[in-house]
Amino acid sequence: MGDIFLHNLRPDPGAKRARKRVGRGEGSGVGKTAGRGNKGSKQRSGGRISPRYEGGQMPLHMRLPKLRGPLAKTAMPIGPFRTYMTPVNLSRLAGFAADEVVSPEALVDKGIIKKADERVKILAGGELAGPLTIKAHGFSAAAVAKIEAAGGTAEVI
Repeated sequence: MGDIFLHNLRPDPGAKRARKRVGRGEGSGVGKTAGRGNKGSKQRSGGRISPRYEGGQMPLHMRLPKLRGPLAKTAMPIGPFRTYMTPVNLSRLAGFAADEVVSPEALVDKGIIKKADERVKILAGGELAGPLTIKAHGFSAAAVAKIEAAGGTAEVI
């Protein structure tokens, strides 16, 4: 072999093979059905079987239990029976001044919750620095005890 330059670079002999052209006559070895077998959806063009298809048996995604009812987080967000509430710990209320009123609108202004019409439940994580008047849709018993111990009040909306 001589010198190697850009103008004489080429693959080794036998390294590149011609593409197999299926369905081009019986003599090619892949004629007639073109390696796809006989009949059925997998033989047709565009015939792919979904990964979740299980041969007619009830698929796994349909056998598993679903989250339904008013207690599920995925319950429909309408009507009086939705009980899911956005949890907010007492430690998140550290940005409020003493004797300030904490309502869902005030929580939206501070960026703690996204929308003022969210149902909010105050939980006991963390401590309160000063007395606050907290208005929310729900309180845990431990949160009420901590709020009152700090001199504040808990009002259920």
